[in-house]
Amino acid sequence: MCGIVAYLGHREALPILLKGLQRLEYRGYDSAGVAVHNGQLQICKIKGKVSDLQAHAEQFDLHGHVGIGHTRWATHGEPNDINAHPHTSGHGRLTLVHNGIIENYATLKKRLEEKGHVFKSDTDTEVLVHLIEEVQEMGDLSLEQAVRLALNLVVGAYAIVVMDAKDPGKLVAARKASPLVVGIGEGEYFVASDATPIVEYTKKVVYLNDNEVATITLDKGLQVHSLDSIEQPYETHEVNIDIEMLEKGGYDYFMLKEIFEQPRTIADCMRGRMNAREGWIKLGGVDEYSSRIENADRIIIIGCGTSWHAGLIGEYLFEELARIPVEVEYASEFRYRNPVIRENDVVIAISQSGETADTLAAIELAKKQNALVYGIVNVVGSSIARATDCGSYIHAGPEIGVASTKAFTGQVTLLTMMALSLAHKRGTIPKSQYQQLLYELEEIPSLVEKVLEQNRQIEYLAGEYKDAANALYLGRGYQFPVALEGALKLKEISYIHAEGYPAAEMKHGPIALIDENMPVLVIATNQNHHDKIVSNVQEVKARKGQVVAVVREGDNVISRIADHVIEIPAVADPLSPLLAVIPLQLLAYHIAVMRGCNVDQPRNLAKSVTVE
Repeated sequence: MCGIVAYLGHREALPILLKGLQRLEYRGYDSAGVAVHNGQLQICKIKGKVSDLQAHAEQFDLHGHVGIGHTRWATHGEPNDINAHPHTSGHGRLTLVHNGIIENYATLKKRLEEKGHVFKSDTDTEVLVHLIEEVQEMGDLSLEQAVRLALNLVVGAYAIVVMDAKDPGKLVAARKASPLVVGIGEGEYFVASDATPIVEYTKKVVYLNDNEVATITLDKGLQVHSLDSIEQPYETHEVNIDIEMLEKGGYDYFMLKEIFEQPRTIADCMRGRMNAREGWIKLGGVDEYSSRIENADRIIIIGCGTSWHAGLIGEYLFEELARIPVEVEYASEFRYRNPVIRENDVVIAISQSGETADTLAAIELAKKQNALVYGIVNVVGSSIARATDCGSYIHAGPEIGVASTKAFTGQVTLLTMMALSLAHKRGTIPKSQYQQLLYELEEIPSLVEKVLEQNRQIEYLAGEYKDAANALYLGRGYQFPVALEGALKLKEISYIHAEGYPAAEMKHGPIALIDENMPVLVIATNQNHHDKIVSNVQEVKARKGQVVAVVREGDNVISRIADHVIEIPAVADPLSPLLAVIPLQLLAYHIAVMRGCNVDQPRNLAKSVTVE
């Protein structure tokens, strides 16, 4: 949830820290701070965004070649200057930045107060740095020894980087259930929550594992140990991220850029994995388990937020095409409700970041029951990618906007290929249908481009509905999850209350809300049951509701009764979500901009939910 960056090397640390925090600001933007050692420890932190920190830092002498930085999404204590990171120990010797939650912080705090420790903030992080100081001073230990021993007393999740004013040429980092990566440059080292602040300086990274502590010095380099002091081997990876991917590229917001990237990102997700002319689909990384997946008794899909919506579309795909029973679960509920999981089940875990805490916990639960776990993630080297038995990357590239767009269509594309492949191997659809769906799937990127050409029209519609207090999204079949996703996008970035519903359920409650002030967005692209969705539109109009309908090109029935129509190219129903969601993303974006909202950094939200 928070963003961490640290540097040790020959360059000035502050510019690297500030630029790194800007790259990580999508992870949290309540407050920000840095600590730099230049003969003594200098700390600068402030409530607000990294730009506020940058201006505030001009008042301080922050020259130096070693430092740590943090951008915060508040969990313990309100956003203010005092609760901002870095936090220092009681005697001011240690300073620490932290992402995660220390669950037993109250117990630890009480014990430390009994020993004379005085706390200034409301955070669990300050308790942790005081604990490390207490351990260090009791045994006259090195920083890395104190960190290892202190973390053995901690319950919870953490990614931390610690500096010692008496040992300024050293950084100590550790992780448990929260991501942390070390970048290795030429005579310099970087630590960050993910690789985005690092790739500008080096492509070589090491992903720390849970319960590992990294000690970094210029003379001995990187050393990794377990919490019980056993040296751990580590592997260096090459990061495949171009710096241009991390820039807005002329767009006002990352979200708009990422919406318009979807023709390319969907194509990238399919590239090398399928060929319609030759009639094959091949998803790498699953060959060893292909028979087990094909013969699964049941598929369980787990995810959170937008990933859960993608999973719902996956349910329709797998059940209709491959005829395998599917259950879709919120990972946060799945992990706590003692679910029935069998050895012949396949669990598909979906996460953009690959670091979602609830999804990771659900994976561990499934693995304990000997189910096969397949991961669908975007971030290479992420925790979920390493925790699952097999899986596939969606290759969407860095997604900076908090509201997911291109990752969603990447997830749906991957699920579509997987369902088609299973259907073909299991013989549950005719070869002609399989071939036709492959051809249509290959055309999706160019069809998305056609939908994006309606951006101006959708912007006009946004102006019509930007002042709405509530909105209702309706869809049937494959379009029901699209309705949920469209409503979520509007809620996330414009702060308009919106709900997604199966269209047939409207009469079971939501119809009571409809009046002349209620915009109702109907995703009406279904070839099957088209007359049913027409009836739903008529029911809304009979109650003076304002209808915006997403329809197939040439639909002259709904277009005559809806107030506004957005046409998308005609495709087979299983592929229609990939097109129907695009106008809803654009509509939410333009409404949010018109309402003066920060589209990329909506209030109270962070991109990667790495804590419960």
